[in-house]
Amino acid sequence: MAAFKDHFSVSASAYAQHRPTYPPVLYAVLADRCADTERAWDCATGNGQAAVELAEYFDTVTATDASAKQIAQAQAHERVTYRVAPAEASGLADNSVDLVTVAQALHWFERSVFFAEARRVLRSGGVLAAWTYGPTRITPAIDAIVEPFYRDTVGPYWPSERVLPEEGYASIDFPFDDADEGERLRLPTFAMTADWHRANFVGYVSTWSGVKRCREATGTDPIPDFDRRLAAFWPDDETRLVRWPLTVHAGRLF
Repeated sequence: MAAFKDHFSVSASAYAQHRPTYPPVLYAVLADRCADTERAWDCATGNGQAAVELAEYFDTVTATDASAKQIAQAQAHERVTYRVAPAEASGLADNSVDLVTVAQALHWFERSVFFAEARRVLRSGGVLAAWTYGPTRITPAIDAIVEPFYRDTVGPYWPSERVLPEEGYASIDFPFDDADEGERLRLPTFAMTADWHRANFVGYVSTWSGVKRCREATGTDPIPDFDRRLAAFWPDDETRLVRWPLTVHAGRLF
């Protein structure tokens, strides 16, 4: 198994504070597609935002992350158990979960090993779901600042895996296309939005792995200048609707 690529532990606290949330209806739809709702596994849980939402629909949720610092920042919930474990070796029993979820993290995994692990732990009728979001859309004036920052300022410092979220995981060979094994699920289109002040958005951008690597490589922080340029179109006291394209891939094991 490949070594864990830890891009987020050093910013675990900021990650927990600034990352956007996913639409609540997503969890309801996924629970409805499962044969049972006894147990879910939220893999690469990060700050636990998906795990806590899943606990509204499942009796218990096991939430794992390879980063101990991320687990330390996770949201407590009486039906969620957090553990440090890589995606490819969950420690869960065979045929023990009804849903496996991966929120904005599948591109970091050794995917063939993870998919085998998901097959192992899923019960018959269980669902594997992975979702990802791409670059934001806010207003034309703001987008004209964000896009070159994303592409040019920190673009050279993005890990190579970043191309996968940008394409909505289209090139990933997702499981359950084989009719003998399972079926791909057709899901509704989901909207991912947030009403944010500029400080919220800049805090989110500061958690990008490309920003972290840019700081390390150049010895300078690109965020203050980015914030200054945004301020011309986004006053401190005003909110803007931030939109992300959200893509969900899901399949059910027979």
